[in-house]
Amino acid sequence: MRNPNRTNPNSSGTTISTTRRARRPRMTDPTTQPVDPEDLIRRRQVDPAAGDIDAPPFSETYHRGPVILRGPMIPQDSTTANLLKAEQSTDWLHMDPWRVLRIQAEFVDGFGALAELGPAVSVFGSARTQRSDPAYRAAQRMGALIAERGIAVITGGGPGIMEAANRGAAAAGGKSVGLGIELPHEQGINEWVNLGMSFRYFFVRKTMFVKYSSGVIICPGGFGTLDEMFELLTLVQTHKVEPTPVVLFDTSYWQGLFDWITGTLEPRGMISPLDPELVTLTDDPEQAVAVATSTIR
Repeated sequence: MRNPNRTNPNSSGTTISTTRRARRPRMTDPTTQPVDPEDLIRRRQVDPAAGDIDAPPFSETYHRGPVILRGPMIPQDSTTANLLKAEQSTDWLHMDPWRVLRIQAEFVDGFGALAELGPAVSVFGSARTQRSDPAYRAAQRMGALIAERGIAVITGGGPGIMEAANRGAAAAGGKSVGLGIELPHEQGINEWVNLGMSFRYFFVRKTMFVKYSSGVIICPGGFGTLDEMFELLTLVQTHKVEPTPVVLFDTSYWQGLFDWITGTLEPRGMISPLDPELVTLTDDPEQAVAVATSTIR
């Protein structure tokens, strides 16, 4: 029986529900032919021996409530598939008491989706980074290196640095996780995520990053990236979480901030002299991954 909740991306990256009335394709219509990922790779002339790190976007999306599954993460058991129904809209729940239950449900959904993820490293960074930017290629490389160690890659699921890290993880055949956020004008979860979830609340989303990450790599980014970085550093500093390796990638970007921390905050007694040691600055993707995964056994 066909699952009415499956969606397929069109050429622009948006999704079209299969429940929409559509032209009945002829048997010769090329859209009815299955897509072979290996053929996509061949046609794109990706050469792993030359150091290329790439993978075709996942061609199918499966929704389990707010959880997004793609590629190898889509359940194959038909009984399970029939039991999984898309979450009904709860937009009518606008009263604060009901919001509490919705927040609770979002925590439950997040814990349920990630409980069996295994060791993971989060990669943070700007959604505005272009694919031609060296930072994009570096994040893609780090995503692949993490996945090659059998460790999941977690990002915010968006474009830019997040897409790059997910893309590298997917190319290495690893778990590529995207924890998105519902915002106006956002494009949604990128196409290289094979386990994703979209959150309404930033604080629930950040809880998932902290709870399931054994290390963090922070690439150049804006306010959102700084928010994620300082939230984690505060939790580590106050012993609310276990010590977590925090890597700032790209010293030319982060050195000014680090100098302000050590040259202004520390001398004025705003932080402990040991607090700057919570972070590592590097320009080397291999070192960044080695530090971020150093506590994983």
